[in-house]
Amino acid sequence: MSIGNETIHLPDIVNEAYAVEMRKQVQQLLQSGKVNILLDLTDTKFIDSSGLGVLALTYKSVRAAGGRLCFCSVGTQPSMLFELTGMEEIFEIFPNKHAYMEAIAAS
Repeated sequence: MSIGNETIHLPDIVNEAYAVEMRKQVQQLLQSGKVNILLDLTDTKFIDSSGLGVLALTYKSVRAAGGRLCFCSVGTQPSMLFELTGMEEIFEIFPNKHAYMEAIAAS
């Protein structure tokens, strides 16, 4: 199992079409033994309900594989969505990639 960290940069809109692609990408990382994954939302302006559902399923898959799925640079709409749905209490969210890397190094 790799202890290296993988980063996936999400696009400006995370909807069902992209969510399927992202889930496939995460599954490939998990199959290769890379279980610590950071989803960078720097460019993400909007996540729809399908996108949120896939993020939640992806989180469960990564946790089941013994890994960590974290989020960073979460903008206004995604942040509000996470808050309204209670996902901010479940997802591990960092202000930026640097803060994530510091937390990983400390653990």
